[in-house]
Amino acid sequence: MTKQVRRQFNLETQSWEEFEEEEPTALELLQRTYRDVAQPLSVRLRAAIESLPYENPKLTAVAVGHLTGEDFYNRLERAINRSERAKLIEGRVVRVDEE
Repeated sequence: MTKQVRRQFNLETQSWEEFEEEEPTALELLQRTYRDVAQPLSVRLRAAIESLPYENPKLTAVAVGHLTGEDFYNRLERAINRSERAKLIEGRVVRVDEE
């Protein structure tokens, strides 16, 4: 952030006073714009849309094995391979006569 020197007239002392003000970041400027009710709605909406990715980051699934350090893809492939090797239990129905 860069600093900007501004001047303001002080009514009590009847003199100009200088003070440093930090320039806003791009996100801060967008936030000021969409919060400013004096701006047209189209400008405010555009500023809000542009600031969304920075205020609410996109959530993505990133799964990592806790102790092994494996990624989700490798763990899923291993699980699929294990399930393909599993044998189906074949059986038949046996009738039992109740006496």
